[in-house]
Amino acid sequence: MKKSIRQERIERLINQYPIGTQEELMEHLEDVGIQATQATISRDIREMQIVKAQDGHGHLRYTIFKVGNRSEEEHLRETISEVVIGLTQVDFVNVLKTLPSNGNLLAAIFDDLNLPEIVGTLAGHDTILIISANADVAKQLHDKIAAEMNPEIIH
Repeated sequence: MKKSIRQERIERLINQYPIGTQEELMEHLEDVGIQATQATISRDIREMQIVKAQDGHGHLRYTIFKVGNRSEEEHLRETISEVVIGLTQVDFVNVLKTLPSNGNLLAAIFDDLNLPEIVGTLAGHDTILIISANADVAKQLHDKIAAEMNPEIIH
């Protein structure tokens, strides 16, 4: 099966059903006659910029990350202001605390921007580790993030 057809079907399925795991996505694909391995699904998720986000009922589900009309940098600044509730630098790592269910979404934005200060990110439910090449670069990134945070939150 062509990748473009499979990915189009994945997009339709995650828009139609509250899918929250790769296993659920594989089951839905099988239901519509598409066989794919876990590795292929994982690659598709990354390529399609699919992240987990909280739906209107408080459940985590896959959604396609889209910026819309805003630039990616504007989207990053706005998201930092809205969801980051803590920031700590530990040597060459910045630890961001977010509102619940926003860690993966914000990390995806950082990853998409390919900022030179970031070597990699590791995200969870409400925490992101942002790894930089060294402590000086991490400090530069820390200052950029702090400048965008809600001033009422910074301690």
